[in-house]
Amino acid sequence: MKSIIKLACAVLWLSALGGCAKTTALPVLGHSTKDSKETIAWSVGPCFGFCPVYKVEVDGNGSVRFVGERHTAVLGKKVRKGGPDAYRAIETALAQHRPGTGATINTICEQKISDGSSYVLTWTRSDGTVTTLKHNRGCLSSRNTALNTALQTLPRQLGIEEWTSQVTRPEESRG
Repeated sequence: MKSIIKLACAVLWLSALGGCAKTTALPVLGHSTKDSKETIAWSVGPCFGFCPVYKVEVDGNGSVRFVGERHTAVLGKKVRKGGPDAYRAIETALAQHRPGTGATINTICEQKISDGSSYVLTWTRSDGTVTTLKHNRGCLSSRNTALNTALQTLPRQLGIEEWTSQVTRPEESRG
């Protein structure tokens, strides 16, 4: 009988401890974490032609850092203040495409067109956790069509559309 009482006490004690345990739900695709210091960045890689190649980073305060690498109206580094509303617009535009926190995923193709620009999107939290989405504009599906549309609008939403405009220079090769 004593062993049954001891067992019951142990179960009650462990149950009480379990009630104190902190649980954290894992984020799901499209779930935005509210990390005010999270940075959203993306890089646009080359295509076979003269597609713009550049990198953009936006922090929670709306500071926009741009680096034009090839075939962009602006080459090199530029910075502008977009403000918190600009950051929220980007966060909202990409929310349904954001992988779960800490994950790295590639978009899934139903059909593929060659020679599309590649994108690497990263969300970096203040604790250093990086979430990454890799995408090729030629990777087609209904979900990716929505992502391509969102990606196309980002420069305009940040006020850097002129910087990212395609420019062909005689001294620059394709790709």
